Amino acid sequence: MTDVTDDAGQSGPVTEEERGQRLRKRRGAAHRGARRVLARPGFLGSLRGRLAVLDGAGELYDLDEPADQYGNGVVTALEERVAALLGKEAAAFFPTGTMAQQVALRCWAGRTGSQVVALHGLAHPEVHERDAFSQLSGLRPVRLTSAPRQPTAEEVRDFEEPFGTLMLELPLRDAGYLLPTWEELTEVTGAARERDAVVHFDGARLWETSTHFGRPLDEIAGLADSVYVSFYKSLDGFGGAALAGPRTLVEEARTWRHRYGGMVFQQFPTALAALAGLERELPRLPDYVRHARVVADALREGFAAAGVPWARVHPEVPHTHEFQLWLPYDADTVTEAAIQQGEETGDLLFSRPWDAPGPGLAMTEVAVGAAGLEWTAQDVRAAVADFVGRLDTDAS
Repeated sequence: MTDVTDDAGQSGPVTEEERGQRLRKRRGAAHRGARRVLARPGFLGSLRGRLAVLDGAGELYDLDEPADQYGNGVVTALEERVAALLGKEAAAFFPTGTMAQQVALRCWAGRTGSQVVALHGLAHPEVHERDAFSQLSGLRPVRLTSAPRQPTAEEVRDFEEPFGTLMLELPLRDAGYLLPTWEELTEVTGAARERDAVVHFDGARLWETSTHFGRPLDEIAGLADSVYVSFYKSLDGFGGAALAGPRTLVEEARTWRHRYGGMVFQQFPTALAALAGLERELPRLPDYVRHARVVADALREGFAAAGVPWARVHPEVPHTHEFQLWLPYDADTVTEAAIQQGEETGDLLFSRPWDAPGPGLAMTEVAVGAAGLEWTAQDVRAAVADFVGRLDTDAS
């Protein structure tokens, strides 16, 4: 239990859960009211703002066409667009990425004769999906490594037991949105095929990777037998995902999608929002990635100038438009300073939660989107100086 003061000025003991809820509420209010932020994802906005995503949808698809039913019409158009972008024979729309990947890997298990999926210990299914692979699909995940980096070709080639599918998360979010080099990626996928395994990309954020790899999306996706992509994590859509790969695999996946309860009657709002993201956000992602590198340098410079003992941007040169920031302070201290800065100045430099990866350490994720493009390096350094001035180091 800790003592906090509520909005009415009353103080008293609260549980950690209640305290966390109050901080989330304050952070959300600060984000909505902020004059400037580095990213303003649509899902944090109002219903009115979300509906505005569909403004101009008639330029993306003929709105006089019949509405979709069970995946035809505009959903089919979206699937064809994704397949073309990724250079695959076909693609199938799914309501969630969790379902898309379970279905993909289940189908590959039937084709390879192996229920074993080799993946990273920090991969999304291992950390965020409540053992869905094993509980629902009878798959057996094995960890190539749990180190905060991408798996190596040697780890794939020398793994001590057979596996039918290699799953690679690109980028690896929980390790800092990390990507391998292009050469490393080709070596890793080649090592899997030396073992007669297929390759599946967890590409929830694959849209962001072209700048780092210096390759078009279809060439990147061409290294994998199948690819999952999200429509909201990079493209600011309402939700949904797609699985792309060989036509026969995709047709089988449609059958399993129905069995998993993913045969949704109508999906036209989500499909239209996804088409809008592909048209409007996808071309801007390289700008976000490039500016994230400007912001990362300015953060490093700002903390050094402010006399902070050390500050770590990870990776040092961001691979996508998202990265981690590590500071030598208690997470509660930096959380309060970050929210307070947004509330009092209108500049919310750090809008995401801060984690405590160890004693006296704090880590947050930084994302740079359209709203962040207006921040100059000097703006970031000035905001860092203000933020550091708010740190109550006696509480750290």
